[in-house]
Amino acid sequence: MLKIALPALAALGLVAFAAQTMATDAEQTSQPVDGMGWHVNHDGDETRLFYGVANSDQLAVMMSCHMGDGEIVTLGAVQPVSARSAGSVEADIDPLSGELIETRALSAHDPAMVRLARSGRLGVQDETARFDLSATPQERQAIRRFLDDCGTSQA
Repeated sequence: MLKIALPALAALGLVAFAAQTMATDAEQTSQPVDGMGWHVNHDGDETRLFYGVANSDQLAVMMSCHMGDGEIVTLGAVQPVSARSAGSVEADIDPLSGELIETRALSAHDPAMVRLARSGRLGVQDETARFDLSATPQERQAIRRFLDDCGTSQA
């Protein structure tokens, strides 16, 4: 999966900078960056939820799961703030940027995913800041469908 997703992460440095400018302290709620939002796509039995610009390689975070699996793999310039995580953190080098990319596996029942389903907010962090990525009411419906596809029934 990483070999397919890595080219999509070519613009992560730009997106990380844009996401970082959304927060000035650890508890700030984000305001959307122009053109960025929550999007879902399906590829066979895999479904993906990402926060970024639609139909582009500009994304801050991507989450994917195999339908019904109950485990969500995350990667991107920011990572969900999680109380607990399943599996290990893996790192790989992005061949386009040369930067280190971390992937993490979260339980579909992780408190971060529960909060995203219930309130439309995902707490994320990068190397310097912690902030929320918010969803519009329409995006929240897509997020619930993603979580349902992952086998969570949290909506």
